[in-house]
Amino acid sequence: MMADTPQKTALIGSDGFELDPADETAIIEEMDHYERPQAACIEALKIVQRRHGWVPDGAIAAVARVLGIGPGEVEGVATFYSLIFRQPVGRHIVLVCDSSACFLTGFEELRHALVEQLGIDYGQTTTDGRFTLLPVCCLGACDGAPALMIDDDTYGPVSPADLPGMLEAYP
Repeated sequence: MMADTPQKTALIGSDGFELDPADETAIIEEMDHYERPQAACIEALKIVQRRHGWVPDGAIAAVARVLGIGPGEVEGVATFYSLIFRQPVGRHIVLVCDSSACFLTGFEELRHALVEQLGIDYGQTTTDGRFTLLPVCCLGACDGAPALMIDDDTYGPVSPADLPGMLEAYP
């Protein structure tokens, strides 16, 4: 039993965040796919985010310890990638593509309709915690522009009239 204590302590962040043992195992397994541990950083952050819905500050140090790299490196990755959330978000993430293709095919109307229907703007979460609305520079769905993504589901082309039924599918 005492052998577990040092390892467990090593995985607790400065704010008391404790990395789940299953997540630690998954991160170690992810590291096996790469020559350098830094290459597993994005996947490690995604593992934490899947469990918590976002990446708390304390998770940065815990992930860094597992990967054997500095917390600054992990923080740099976490803040660079827009799909790693560094603050709490809603149960469902709505990403609105604002690429050139989407911009030219009705992005503004779609964005306006989402803002009106959800009652929030970019970077905000509905009061019931259901949706967080965020822009994204490209969803890779130019053939279906304007496009949006809710969680892992990509939709396009989307018109403002499509939104009520589409959003209702995400309780």
